[in-house]
Amino acid sequence: MNTPTRKRALVTGASGGLGRAIALQLARDGHHVIVHANRRLAAAQALAEEIVAAGGSAEAVAFDVTDAQASAAACSQLLAAGPVQILVNNAGLHDDAAFPALRPTQWQQVIDVSLNGFFHVTQPLTMPMVRTRWGRIVNISSMSAVAGNRGQVNYAAAKGALNSATKSLALELASRGITVNAVAPGIIDTGMAQDFDKATIERIVPMKRAGTGEEVAALVGFLASDAAGYISGQVISINGGMV
Repeated sequence: MNTPTRKRALVTGASGGLGRAIALQLARDGHHVIVHANRRLAAAQALAEEIVAAGGSAEAVAFDVTDAQASAAACSQLLAAGPVQILVNNAGLHDDAAFPALRPTQWQQVIDVSLNGFFHVTQPLTMPMVRTRWGRIVNISSMSAVAGNRGQVNYAAAKGALNSATKSLALELASRGITVNAVAPGIIDTGMAQDFDKATIERIVPMKRAGTGEEVAALVGFLASDAAGYISGQVISINGGMV
């Protein structure tokens, strides 16, 4: 879904499977994509080079979204080249365990990446986006936050809080031409599908298959477009018909 002018789009956690699909989609939509990684800068650089080789525009950046100072410094450097008008908060971490056995570090690390990372990246980019009177913020959530999932109390808590933050921020920014939405994937072949065998997926997913990263990316691309300008504050599930 093309927009009339190229926007600068930051995709956090883009060195992974789902982030990669989202970055490629936004590049195909004509945007300049800032491919973010934490430790896997080489993978982010390779993806940026792939986008450029295909005729798109991209660059790579690495910083730890859980580090407030590092995130602020990185965002400041990105803003020196102009506002970031599309932000996809895709960086996330799951470290599963049954709740009685959940270690404090497992709780904290998952919260830090998905929730604190959202804050550390989104806040410094918001006012420059507001000044342009156009923006799209898409937060990658999870069906675990919508329906719950055994062994993922920490992950569901982080993503559930992200859903609530999405709704509140959407209200704050609605009059500024900025939409804020969350996408809640179910079993996707770049992530949770790896934890299930084919028979289990066929049993629990009405469409009897895992989703693809490209299908999620297509939804993100639409939400980042002009055509989605009246959609905000929503948590949109993409899960093959799971309730």
